[in-house]
Amino acid sequence: QDFKDLRALCLSQGLLFEDATFPAHISSIGPTLLPEEKLRQIQWKRPTELQRNPHLIMDGVSRFDIMQGEIGDCWMLAALGSLTLRKQFLENVLPKDQGFQDDYAGIFHFRFWQYGEWVDVVIDDRLPFLNGRYLSVHPRTSNEFWPSLLEKAYAKLRGSYQNLNGGYLSDALVDLTGGVQVQFSLKDPPPDLEEILKAADKSRCLMGCSTSAQSRRNIELRNGIVQGHAYTITGAVKIPYKNGWKHIIRIWNPWGHGEWKGPWSDDSRQWDRVDPEYREALLRNKDDGEFWMSCENFQEQFSWLYICNNTP
Repeated sequence: QDFKDLRALCLSQGLLFEDATFPAHISSIGPTLLPEEKLRQIQWKRPTELQRNPHLIMDGVSRFDIMQGEIGDCWMLAALGSLTLRKQFLENVLPKDQGFQDDYAGIFHFRFWQYGEWVDVVIDDRLPFLNGRYLSVHPRTSNEFWPSLLEKAYAKLRGSYQNLNGGYLSDALVDLTGGVQVQFSLKDPPPDLEEILKAADKSRCLMGCSTSAQSRRNIELRNGIVQGHAYTITGAVKIPYKNGWKHIIRIWNPWGHGEWKGPWSDDSRQWDRVDPEYREALLRNKDDGEFWMSCENFQEQFSWLYICNNTP
């Protein structure tokens, strides 16, 4: 499907695009994602029906725009959260030649890396809703739609929304960058893990991590960490602390809320002993899913670390 040709055709005929290859139909959701009666209740709505003044992007693209919905695609959203920090990759995936203001015809496109080449995925902008709520990812700002539309394009690439329900963060990192990924088991971590994290952050790699699922996915422990879940690593620094140095790691939960409650978390006492200049630069005390933790706690709580860049 050629985005520019299809959009020009829709504009010349005064029609909004309807994608026959990924229709507003149960087949695009997948047969077993939801019970049958819920599948029948799904409604498809365009952003122009939901908002008077929709935008593709408001004030730039940020991980805090993303809030995971009913579908278990944390593995893809954690990779997307990392992508938002790396503008050089982001522009590849999210082309700038589209929006709701100029030449709007209900058609959008996004690019993903598949089997050695960039694939342009065209979609219409009808999004699935159940009982008036987004079935999938929902934007934190009600009139910003890039997360929902990008996720729809990825669902089309994978065959259905159901096929996003569980997957590998390492796959999504490569699909969004065309890069090379490496993974480390944190049960048997490399001795220089702290230096690896700091170097990867400095060289602008995409990073993520995941917890192991004991029996069921998405169980939140008392310490705030979710089992069987993927997270984005958004920073790794070494700061002066108690006459020495401390390695701390910043992590973001694609739910958009739900944070670690242990040492170095938003309200923890450790921050009282950090120089105010560092504290102000690093600490963002909000329930936005992002938190700091020590390298030791990171190794205890998470099972895998993923690092991806366009070269090894």
